[in-house]
Amino acid sequence: MKKSFTLIAVLMVSIMLIVSACGATNAETTNNSSSASTDKPADSAAPAEEAKEVTLSLRHTQIKETSKTRLKILEDVVAKTEEENKGLTFKLEGIDEIVNRDQKLKAEMAAGNPPDIFEVFGGADLKLYVKAGHMLDLTSIIEELGIKDKFASLSEFTIDGKVYGLPFGGYSEAIFYNKKIFSELGLSVPTTWEQLLDVSEKIKAAGYTPFGLAAKDAWVNGMLWNSVMERHVGMDAMNQVVTGEAKWTDDNFVKGFAAYSELVNKDYFTKGALGLAYADQGAQLLSGKAAMVFTGSWDANRFTSDEAGDLKGQIGYFAFPSITGGAGDQTSINASYSNGFGFSANLNEDQVAGVKKFIANFYNEEIQKRTLIEDKLLPSMKLSDLSGVDPLISDVLTVMAGASTSWPAFDSITQPAVTAEIGVGIQELIGKVSTPEKVAAKIQAAQEKANSAQ
Repeated sequence: MKKSFTLIAVLMVSIMLIVSACGATNAETTNNSSSASTDKPADSAAPAEEAKEVTLSLRHTQIKETSKTRLKILEDVVAKTEEENKGLTFKLEGIDEIVNRDQKLKAEMAAGNPPDIFEVFGGADLKLYVKAGHMLDLTSIIEELGIKDKFASLSEFTIDGKVYGLPFGGYSEAIFYNKKIFSELGLSVPTTWEQLLDVSEKIKAAGYTPFGLAAKDAWVNGMLWNSVMERHVGMDAMNQVVTGEAKWTDDNFVKGFAAYSELVNKDYFTKGALGLAYADQGAQLLSGKAAMVFTGSWDANRFTSDEAGDLKGQIGYFAFPSITGGAGDQTSINASYSNGFGFSANLNEDQVAGVKKFIANFYNEEIQKRTLIEDKLLPSMKLSDLSGVDPLISDVLTVMAGASTSWPAFDSITQPAVTAEIGVGIQELIGKVSTPEKVAAKIQAAQEKANSAQ
C-alpha cells in the first residue's frame, strides 16, 4: 500500500581531434618542413559544444523525520547525475504522500500537467493515468539500459505489456511485535485466528494494548483489514468485485467485515485510535504500551533506530495467522512492489535523455543495496549481495520467503472511489457506529457505480 521508494552510471563520451600534417616526397619540402611548422600557427581544436540546459522537476514524498535517510539517497543520486551531465538540473519538491496521491497528482493528471518525475502507486492509480495518456512508456528505455530483467517484479507498473513506472522498493505487511512482552507473558507467536484472539486477550488482561492503532488516516486501517478479508475471500474474489462477478455483500465478504469488527468490539485496538495520526502507531509499540502493530516493512527502519531504545533488537515480525474455513490462501502475504517513480508523457527529447540518466543512476545494485542497509527498504531489484542486513529485516525476508503466495494491496485493485468508501467503512466499524452488513452494502453501491463508469 504505502507508500509511501527509493530508488549504471552513465559514461560521458570524450572527443579527441587528431591533426596530422601531410608529408612531401621531395627533399626541398622535407628540408623546409621544420621552418614551416614554426612560422605557421598550429591548428586549434574546435571549441567544445556548450552544454544544453535541461530542467526536470522531481516530486517526492520523503518529508517526514523518518524519511531523512531515503531522501538523502535520492539527493545523492540527483547530485551525481547533475555532476556527470553538465546543464542538467533537477528541481526537487517534497510533499505529503496522502496529499500527493489523493489530491495534487490527480488534479494535475486531470489538467494534463503532472511533474516531470513523480512518485506514483502502481495498479489502479497508474491505470487511470495511463488511460489519460499522461505516463511516459519506459519499455524501450529499460531495455536500452539493460535493466528490464533485473527487477523483482514490474507487474503493478505494466499495462497491456508496456511499463509505465519503476518501483523503488518493495514491502510486505504483517505483524511487528514486542518480544519482551511476549516473553513476560509466556506467549508464543500465534499461527491461527483463534490463537491470535487468545494472545490478544492475555495481553489486554495484563494491561497492554494488543494492537497499537492510529486510525485517523484511512489507509492505515486498511492494512490489517486487508489481510483479514483476504483470508476470508481470497484474491480472486477481490479482483472479481471489479468485474462484477462478486459482491461486497456476499457471505464471505460480510464474514471478513465481521471478523475485523470482532477485534474492535473486544477492545483489542488503541482507545481513541480515530484521533491519532499514523506516527503515533509505531510510537505505541516502541513505548511498550502496545504489544503488536500491523504495518508494512517500511516501518522496520524506525523499529531498528535509536528511537527503539531498550527494544532495539527486541522487535520481531510474523505473518498474519490462518483463519479456519476461509476461502483465501491461508499462508499468503500482502507483499508487492507498488511504490515507484513515474515520468510525464509531456517530456521533450532532451528531458527524456535526462530521465534515462536519472534511471541509470537510481536503479542499480549499488543504490538498491544502500537503500536496503541504510533505510531498511526491501529492494525492488535482484541483489547479488545481502550481507550486513539488520536482523529484523532478515525476519521480514524470512516471512516473505515462507509465504505460499503474495498479493498486492486492495487499493491497487479497487477503483479510487471504492477505496475511499472502504476507508470510511472501516473507520465506522472502529468507531462502532455501523455494522458489517451496512458497511458492505455501502461499499457495494460505490463498487457498482465505479464499475459502470469503466
